[in-house]
This record gives sequence, C-alpha cells and structure tokens, in this order.
Amino acid sequence: MAPSPLHPKASRHARSISLPSRSHPLTLQVEGQLHRLRASEATSSSSICYNLGGLKDLYDSINDLLHLPQTQQALAQERGEKWVDEVLDGSLRSLDVCGTARDVLSQLKECVAELQSSLRRIRGESSLANEVEAFNMSRKKVTKVISKCLGDLRKVQKHRTFSSLLDKNHDIVAMVGVLREVEAITLSMFDSLLSFISGPKAMQRPNGWSLVSKLINKKRVANDEVMERSEFEKMDVILGALLGSKTHKGLELRHVEAQKQLETMELSIQDLEDGLECIFRRLIKTRVTVLNILNQ
Repeated sequence: MAPSPLHPKASRHARSISLPSRSHPLTLQVEGQLHRLRASEATSSSSICYNLGGLKDLYDSINDLLHLPQTQQALAQERGEKWVDEVLDGSLRSLDVCGTARDVLSQLKECVAELQSSLRRIRGESSLANEVEAFNMSRKKVTKVISKCLGDLRKVQKHRTFSSLLDKNHDIVAMVGVLREVEAITLSMFDSLLSFISGPKAMQRPNGWSLVSKLINKKRVANDEVMERSEFEKMDVILGALLGSKTHKGLELRHVEAQKQLETMELSIQDLEDGLECIFRRLIKTRVTVLNILNQ
C-alpha cells in the first residue's frame, strides 16, 4: 500500500530538496579546504598554527553554506532524525576537546612565565634545580590531562558508529557526509596539537582510528626519528643541560639559552592560543546556526 500523503515522513520526502550542487562555488571551496587539511602534516607549532588557520577558513565556509536558503530548508525537514543528534553530539565533543586544549595552553603559559621570572632572579645551581623541578612537575600535570583527553577521544572515535542514510536522498547524504568529515578533521587537528605538546609517544595513535584515519593523509609522520622536535622537547633538553653544567661559564651559557627557548615557547603558545580561540568561536557559531535552523 502506498504511504498516505498525510504521513509526516512521506510528506517530508515528497518535497523537493535541492542543496548546492558540486559545482556551486561554496561546495567547491569546502571540498578544496577539506582536501588541503587532509593532506597536511602538523610536525611543528608553525604548521599546527597554519592548519588551525585552515580549519578556521573551513568553518567560515561551512557557516556560509549553512546560511544558504536551500540548505536551511533541507536541514529543517530533517529535524528529529538520528543523524542530526549525531552531528550535534559531535559539535559538543569538538567544543569540549577545544576547551581542554585551551586550558592546557593556559596552564603551560603560566608555567613558562613562572620559570622565566625565576631564571631572571636566580643564578645559584641549587635554587635553579628547585625551580626546574617545579616546572617539570607542572609539565607532568599538564601531560596527564592531555593523556586522558587523548585517551577518551581516541576511544570514542574507535568505537563510534553512524546511523544509516540509505533512506535519504543524495543531497542530504552529501551534506551529512561533509558535516561528519568536518568533525573528523577538527578532532584530528586537536589530536595533533595535544600530541605535539605532550611529546612523541602521544603521536602514536592506536589501530582503529576509525573515520579520522581514513580522512587524514596516510603519509602523516609518527616516527620519532623524523619528527621535528617541538619547542617543549627542546626546552626539556636545554633545562637538562642547564642543570648538568659543570663550570660557571657553561652554566651562564645554558642559562641564556634557556631564557631564549622560554621566549620561543611563550610565542608559540600564544600563537596556538590565538588559533584555538578563533576555532572555538566558530565551533559555537556553527552549532548555534544548526540549532537555529532546526528550531525554525
């Protein structure tokens, strides 16, 4: 028996839905941005900042796409569908991880500022050792937070499943695919950032990285021997050399070197913070836009 024209689902799917075609400038723009982010390799703070800039541009394009009348009409007809809840849950997950990353960077910035202040005041070897130990303890606390965040994130991604879209038309399937892929790219970028701060071991992702592993470039480097040493690892090496200095001249040389590296770390952290702040605002904007469309 044919479904009644008064049935909600029948009525909804009978309507004409026309999302922007693949040749639409915005669609082409989003596809190009996704391709560049998939192909990128974040092996330094500068490349991570560059990728965060690319992610910001991607969300700007997604927001433009969501504001098109045809997109809003199509999504409004999908309210109550399971995939909508999945997208909204994913946006919350991205916001949570982004918030954790911002908190981590804020804590690191405080650690760096305190050690900088101490190095300016202290010259004695025993006093330096105490300050360096305090810095290392703070770093370990930050690393513990990162490890938990990465563990939770990777566990969710590994076991995550998506609802079927077999009963949806091509336009909706394409839109949902883009939104899922944007979330995957976003979480992958956050993973790279947190792993970079934490160190080489965190870069080793477990098997079954699910959707993300299929979307990011398979050439991504995870080998410690070819990974560029991060500013944070360099700081650890320099502080170790500082404490191991046997002569007054060597101590003075390492002291200056440590101060310079702390300045470099401070700048890197600030750049990463600025990038994350931009992403955080756009994550909120995208979520609010989707919620507004669904509540129309």
